[in-house]
Amino acid sequence: MLKLGIIGTNWITNQFVDAAIASKEYELTAIYSRKESSALAFGKPYGVSTVKTDLIEFVSMPELDVIYIASPNSLHFQQSKLAIEHGKHVIVEKPAVSTSAELAEVIALAKEKQCFYFEAARNIHEASFKKVSEILPQPEEIIGANFSFMKYSSRYDLVLAGEEPNIFSPAFSGGALMDLGVYVVYAAVAWFGKPESAFYFARKVPTGVDGIGTIILRYANFDVNLMTGKIGNSFLPSEIYSLKETIVLNAVNSIESIQVYNRQQAEFSVVEAAPEEQPMIAEARDFAAVITQPQDPNWQAAYEEWLVIAQTVHTIMEDLRQQVEVVFPADKN
Repeated sequence: MLKLGIIGTNWITNQFVDAAIASKEYELTAIYSRKESSALAFGKPYGVSTVKTDLIEFVSMPELDVIYIASPNSLHFQQSKLAIEHGKHVIVEKPAVSTSAELAEVIALAKEKQCFYFEAARNIHEASFKKVSEILPQPEEIIGANFSFMKYSSRYDLVLAGEEPNIFSPAFSGGALMDLGVYVVYAAVAWFGKPESAFYFARKVPTGVDGIGTIILRYANFDVNLMTGKIGNSFLPSEIYSLKETIVLNAVNSIESIQVYNRQQAEFSVVEAAPEEQPMIAEARDFAAVITQPQDPNWQAAYEEWLVIAQTVHTIMEDLRQQVEVVFPADKN
């Protein structure tokens, strides 16, 4: 069983730890937080009292096998590097880093240290996502797609009050694209590959990051329209189009329903989608399989594919940010 340490004590960390424990592949072993009280409060329901407030001491713990990072986006790069330099495998919440150069550096370091490095883009690991992959039309038959993920953040109330919470702060690599847009970009790249070009039309909030935007990914024979935002709510389905059929999904970040409309028969058919009770359990299992089976060619090929997808996604997102002049401190390094 993998000994798990965590950085970050927010709700997403709870969700991952619950999934990791449910997978029976991990044991929560230690918690890092700048505040000891926060770490102890997080660990109490899990019966874990080993906490650290010094990051070097935490990543140096010999009993840890893998570290899960869910700190503010801008901290991911340095924390990931530090963990890998101390021989730890790393699972880092999306977006894994702020720039494509940071990603390339961390991946190279992980290979040098013989560690595994995973971006926790959970949607591409889920069974329902893979089911859609199986029923996709051939690329030459696709004529377009529309994906949407837009959800109002309560933190935007603080922006309207003149404050700058982390998720809307350029200093912490925030914004709609980085927080929610990454899911729709991941879906497009995982299903259709690297686009020939990408365009972003965004509206900024007073802090200087994007609050809402529309992305167009241009492929050889079709376009994919992506909508994302954190200053409003969208309830639109996501769809993939061919001349013969339309695949209709409730979402692409977490697929709970799949329908296929046949144009000639003018009717819908339902494709079984079975979302897990623990929404992050699929990725937890996949990451554990790669770590514990380093000689398995299938798992290692899957790992390399995830890295390629991650690199493509981050290259696209960096280009999109540059188009709308959303600038992070990491861009200046």
